Amino acid sequence: MALRQMDSLPVEEGTRVLVRVDFNVPLAEDGTVADDTRIRESLSTINRLRERGARVILMSHLGRPHGRPDPKLSLLPAARRLQEILGSPVTFVPATVGHEAEAAVAAAGPGDVLVLENLRFDPREEQNDANFARALADLGDVYVNDAFGSAHRAHASTEAVAHLLPAAAGDLLVRELWALDDILGRPDRPYWVVVGGAKVSDKIGLLKALMPRADGMVVGGGMANTFLAAAGKSMGASRVEPDAVTAAAALMNDADRLGCPIVLPVDVVVTTEFAAEAAARVTGVDSIAEGEMALDIGPQSIRAIEAALRDARTVFWNGPMGVFEWDRFREGTDAVARILAGLDARVVVGGGDSVSAVNQTGLQDRLTHISTGGGAALEFLEGRALPGVEALQMADE
Repeated sequence: MALRQMDSLPVEEGTRVLVRVDFNVPLAEDGTVADDTRIRESLSTINRLRERGARVILMSHLGRPHGRPDPKLSLLPAARRLQEILGSPVTFVPATVGHEAEAAVAAAGPGDVLVLENLRFDPREEQNDANFARALADLGDVYVNDAFGSAHRAHASTEAVAHLLPAAAGDLLVRELWALDDILGRPDRPYWVVVGGAKVSDKIGLLKALMPRADGMVVGGGMANTFLAAAGKSMGASRVEPDAVTAAAALMNDADRLGCPIVLPVDVVVTTEFAAEAAARVTGVDSIAEGEMALDIGPQSIRAIEAALRDARTVFWNGPMGVFEWDRFREGTDAVARILAGLDARVVVGGGDSVSAVNQTGLQDRLTHISTGGGAALEFLEGRALPGVEALQMADE
């Protein structure tokens, strides 16, 4: 892709670099950062700019405050965590634009790092408002977009600002695009796709886009219930999307026509109560009782997945195999992570839940690439244009 990268920007000592990062991180009940993966992934860009003497002005959103200030969604915890990681001061600015933000930037010195308050506290951010974009642009001399997780949004900080300042892609954005582009156009084969999560309807576009390219697919998680229902299985009280059963059947027909095998669960972990400590049992998919719901894949399914992926050279994984947040129903997801970590293959993980699941196992360093972008990764793989990336391409023409 013809993206301008940071080295091409006129950055020297004192240059104000406005950087869109993705600090949309999960927060613990005490308000601290529960998972700092996205913060750590931004360090390459931040540190390289600091080394060049830039004043680094970071901006991000957090959650969905619907255009109103919400203390529970302040970026202050993210700024504090970044300061801990960097081991040097980080200035939190309780504003996004205006006199307070301008004064903070003016007071900063070469190599200093500032974090602006949550962009979505201002409704103009999500409206891609030109005046808000101009106010943001007034804080910087150049612009860097390093927020792949927000690149599918045409917001003021991701799209409009890129047309107002010399603009480039940050290190993380470039790594994300290269990793995903590799599995679209240049996968080593056999190439397998492992898809889980709750809903088929969220991933029909992804499955349609990847199926002609893949040598096989594994479907697990809640969405497997709908596929199994389409295959004629009685799923008891399991979550099934009635409106997606026809689509699942069509996808299986397409896979058969394309010679792309789909591995579905053959056994599942079921319970009669949707609760973390509910009593559970393993049963075949032909023996799910009327009041039982499937919340994880079973041991036979895990062995079938391991056998299918044994010779894989490229794997894309999106979505957990069950309700991995609860210990009783996480074994399927953990097992898939272990299987992928043990492969001699290029393994790319995309999607928020998948990232959390991998981090939970501690195996993240044994996988090739873990994407920080959930929706952005899926839309890119579906072949859809990402406004944040398109803006950088236009800026390079």
